[in-house]
Amino acid sequence: MIGVRHAYLRWGVPMKRRGFTLLELLVALAIVGALLALALGSLRVGLAAWRQGDDRAEAHAHLRSLSELLARSVAAAFPYRQSGAEGGEPQIQFKGEAGRVSFVTLAPPFPLAAPVTFTAVTFARLEGERPGLAVREKALPNLDPFEETEPLFLDPAVTTLEFKYLGPDGSSWDSSWDGAERKELPRAVQIRLTATLGGRTETLPPLTISIPARTP
Repeated sequence: MIGVRHAYLRWGVPMKRRGFTLLELLVALAIVGALLALALGSLRVGLAAWRQGDDRAEAHAHLRSLSELLARSVAAAFPYRQSGAEGGEPQIQFKGEAGRVSFVTLAPPFPLAAPVTFTAVTFARLEGERPGLAVREKALPNLDPFEETEPLFLDPAVTTLEFKYLGPDGSSWDSSWDGAERKELPRAVQIRLTATLGGRTETLPPLTISIPARTP
């Protein structure tokens, strides 16, 4: 090998270069860096999309479970009659507004410790320091079934709660319903829920629950 090297030098023939020059290495590193940047960018976009999809699925599942809880109690609403603290003619205990509804049901969302036939339930959207969906329950008989007590359950993820009430003709929806005044329960209650979980807001389509036991 030494003789061959001397022969190349003697006759002025340059030897073949081995390896890469510094410029070639820099170009190669720049290309590899660009490819890595593209790959990492695509990975970040994919992870962000996956997280958004996961948050949306979680919010949707949360709303579904809440809507089933509300629907079960509303469907079992009963035209319970009782007199007030001052006496008088017994009135149907049902008070519905746009943002809250109070009624008597045979299927409370959270069964009480003592088994009872009728339970007064209130679903309402609270504002202020403790916002969210509040659920109140009270065993009957009771002189003030819809009293403002500490919520049995509070879900801060619920940002919108809206109710509508179907009249006896089945063609018009009202934003309020007074059982004592109308002397019956609405034919159905429509519920609209919106929740925010993990920064993701999800709204379910309006849920309509029929009430079979409208009159005693």
